[in-house]
Amino acid sequence: MPQIKLSENFIRNTVKLALNEDLYPHGDITSNLVQNNKIVKVKLITNQEAIIGGILFVKHAFKLVDKKIKVKIYKKDGSKVKKGCLICTISGKAQNILIAERVALNFLSHISGIATKTNKFVRLVGKKCKICCTRKTTPNLRVIQKYAVKLGGGTNHRFNLSDEFLIKDNHIASSDLRELVSLAVKNKKGKKITVEVDNLNQLKKIMGLKFDTVLFDNMNVKNLKTGIKLAKKLYETEASGNINTNTVKSIAATGVNRISVGSITHSAPAIDFKLEF
Repeated sequence: MPQIKLSENFIRNTVKLALNEDLYPHGDITSNLVQNNKIVKVKLITNQEAIIGGILFVKHAFKLVDKKIKVKIYKKDGSKVKKGCLICTISGKAQNILIAERVALNFLSHISGIATKTNKFVRLVGKKCKICCTRKTTPNLRVIQKYAVKLGGGTNHRFNLSDEFLIKDNHIASSDLRELVSLAVKNKKGKKITVEVDNLNQLKKIMGLKFDTVLFDNMNVKNLKTGIKLAKKLYETEASGNINTNTVKSIAATGVNRISVGSITHSAPAIDFKLEF
């Protein structure tokens, strides 16, 4: 799987699109009422505990509106912060700061939200089990959301459909399970093969075939333990299916290698930040 990296150029272009969305076609008609020669210095502060992510998005949001705006950064991406923590200061013309404010905060709130939720899961399971994201991401924001997962201590699953074979329930429903796995092995060409099973009979049908990972989907803890005992000497093991912070510790305790959690990307609450003028 390709490494998730956010270049300065990618961040700048992404922020530019967001600013265009906000300012088309007549700009910020409200902030234009503010006297634009007034120079201010504002503080960006978090209103809750969080793992910070998206600082460079903030910087470029302000710089794209006005390159003379100065952004002094105090906390880097991946930092753990408490409520009331100063993240950065922004100095420049008041009108231009107001124009960029919402785009900057939206990126920061979203990326920090995913990083923070991921980190909660990571802390619950400890070091023996990895927390993975899925493809349940917002279209066109996947690379950003998977970056946020890494900030929170999580592990990226496949980025797209070309990265690895992942034989899931709907593939199995439309074909023979063992035949599908055998075809994947035959066409592997260096790609990883993961096979999803939702019962132990499915697992027994494919035992011995040369794939990489068994993904146990929506299994209760008892069956999951049994499945892991059968599979662990031959395959990496993974669990998925409506896993939350109340259940993740008991699932990790089964000895599973990885737990995939869709909610860390598709349902992470935004972190609350504010600009203090």
